[in-house]
Amino acid sequence: MIRHMLYGLVAVISATLMIAHPHSAASQAMLSCAGRSDVVKFLDKNFAEKLTAVGLVNQNAVLEVYTAESGTWTLVVTDVHGISCILLSGNSWETMPSLPGLAT
Repeated sequence: MIRHMLYGLVAVISATLMIAHPHSAASQAMLSCAGRSDVVKFLDKNFAEKLTAVGLVNQNAVLEVYTAESGTWTLVVTDVHGISCILLSGNSWETMPSLPGLAT
């Protein structure tokens, strides 16, 4: 079930990236890559974001969601070499509570 949720999330992200894709100059400015520890420190120092969700994309990448109490969020993909790239970020993150008796 979690695998289906992850595939759904990746599909939504892919569709969002295709629909909302800015021109190439802006796109290059949005995609920021560095060593994972540097990215984690940057998100913590500048936005107080902490790791709140993680999932495997495939054998070569991990998807991470960082969120802050202020509502900011960042979606990061990390490869097997320890390079992390910030894919998306935004505001108004809300964690949905689990409802009893409802399969998630």
